[in-house]
Amino acid sequence: MAVSPIKSVGIIGLKSELEKVINVCGSSGVFQPDDPLNFYSDTRGFSPVTDRNPYTEPLADFTETLSAAGITPQIVDASDLIDSDEQILDRVKAMDGELERLVVNKADLDQRIDQCRRSIEEASHFTGIGVNFDKILECKFIKANFGRLPRESYEKLDKYKDNPYVSFFVCTEDDTHYWGVYVTPIDKSSDIDRIFSGLYFERCDIKEYHGTPEQSIEILKDHLSALSEDHEVASSKLDSYYKYNKNDIDKYFSKISEMELYSGIKKNAMIYNKSFILVGWVPAKSADKLVARLEEIDSIECSLSDGSEELKHSPPVKLKNNFFSRPYEFFVDMYGLPCYNEPDPTLFVSLTFTVLFGMMFGDVGQGILVSIIGFLMWKFKRMDIGKILIPCGIAATLFGFVYGSVFGFEHALDPLYNSIGLKSAPLPAIESATTLVIIAAGIGVFLVFLAMLLNVISSLKRRDFGRALFSPSGVCGIVFYVSLIAGMLLSLFGIQIMNVFYVICLIVIPVILIYLGEPLSKLINGEKNWKPEKWGEFLVQSFFELFEAMLSYITNTMSYLRIGTFVLVHAGMMLVFFTLAGLIGAEGSVPYIIMIVFGNCFVIALEATLVTIQVLRLEYYELFSRFYVGDGRAFKPVRLERRR
Repeated sequence: MAVSPIKSVGIIGLKSELEKVINVCGSSGVFQPDDPLNFYSDTRGFSPVTDRNPYTEPLADFTETLSAAGITPQIVDASDLIDSDEQILDRVKAMDGELERLVVNKADLDQRIDQCRRSIEEASHFTGIGVNFDKILECKFIKANFGRLPRESYEKLDKYKDNPYVSFFVCTEDDTHYWGVYVTPIDKSSDIDRIFSGLYFERCDIKEYHGTPEQSIEILKDHLSALSEDHEVASSKLDSYYKYNKNDIDKYFSKISEMELYSGIKKNAMIYNKSFILVGWVPAKSADKLVARLEEIDSIECSLSDGSEELKHSPPVKLKNNFFSRPYEFFVDMYGLPCYNEPDPTLFVSLTFTVLFGMMFGDVGQGILVSIIGFLMWKFKRMDIGKILIPCGIAATLFGFVYGSVFGFEHALDPLYNSIGLKSAPLPAIESATTLVIIAAGIGVFLVFLAMLLNVISSLKRRDFGRALFSPSGVCGIVFYVSLIAGMLLSLFGIQIMNVFYVICLIVIPVILIYLGEPLSKLINGEKNWKPEKWGEFLVQSFFELFEAMLSYITNTMSYLRIGTFVLVHAGMMLVFFTLAGLIGAEGSVPYIIMIVFGNCFVIALEATLVTIQVLRLEYYELFSRFYVGDGRAFKPVRLERRR
């Protein structure tokens, strides 16, 4: 509905009080810092604050340790902590150190358990060969290498059949490898190892094996059991520590997160001699309270000014809409937020989008399902589009009563209409094709006119009088568009008003003013250099721009014919599925019902997506392009958000 009033606040004080100031500004949750250099014409002697944020590294270390421990801290209210900054850092460091010790111990056990399991698996590939690993390791004249060889490499061993030292003894095999051993004299080991390395042989370390493979497996299993017990103890210690210290972890994590966030405000401050300057934005309703808190600090002076007086500094925008329009801020934000001195189009979007969606997707049953799906999308997935689909589905349901369609059944509501004295639905889709197209064209004319009217209002609010008067969407454009449409419509009914005087005054003159709109706009806005540098170049360029503008009146209006087209497409798609259902089974049979259910699901999924895209296109290209600038920036105060 509107942009919330905002004020700029300038804060000046001694550098020694900067920490107190940023804590007040941060804890307020309503302060957004800005660059002071943009607010002062003479910035000589200004220097930025170069102090390192002392909380960034401790917070990063603590966060990393918590993540490694599988702990997700909650952001809680930590205002009751009376510790000093140093005490908070010491407490965080202590918890971080203890958690890290427990995490490292558990991680070490995890690694040892994984290694033990791999060793057991590897040893299982050599069972049955009747060798003793300890004796093999004691050999002084031969070397035995246990491991696995890819199947492709095993087949290449034939190339070395003339070398008596290249032999691979297979113990077991799997889908990709042969597991076994090759034996070589010590003096030949370098050459033989090089050959097997080229064959991608992967060696197993047998130093941790003792006795036969079977004995090694039993020893490793006992070791694994002991490691698992140690791991349970380590996990229990970590869980117990977190359970006992959960409140402190959450509270101190929240506190140091706040301190790190608030300390970041300092990078926007500027130092001048022994003083600092900090500039930011605050909602008008919270400004006095913040200033009162700041001025309680010694040496601090604050100044406030309305956002309307600081337009050259691009005040941030905070939208203020009712419960119905608020979800549609999602679409406005996608396109671009309004400037501070520009009307918020959210209410306009919410009304037009909902109505157009309902007209193009009119079906009682499917509309109800769309609302339910939208509710579930928001409830469980927090998807913004879900909140928008709820009213859109309701609109589709209402228009479904106009078209008489319930899950594609075009005559399901005939008894209802008969009971109120109607033979059928007011606008059955297939039978009312021409009427729907005419209505769609009428809607297009009305919305284009409304968009141009909004452009005049928006331009006047921004004090851009030239755009309000001479742009294709300004007063001249409205006069031309309305006069042309009115003249054409009245002529269809035999009323001829388009005489020479009418054409010259209401059509030709507005077109000429639009053609000369650029210099006239500069002139009326008080710009000194309003004349074009090269008149010839200007006249040629303006001609093509005028041609594009005239063409846009036609294309923008005709684009709304898609409203009527989609009504027919919706009915046509359901007719196709009813025809297919009739081909595979009698009405009421199981195959018939399955096809109708599938058809409805298909149409809801496909057409809801297409209708959303098409309505959004109408909003952005046919309406927004005529009245909306959308160069605003969002109001994002320094605030630590709690996790949902």
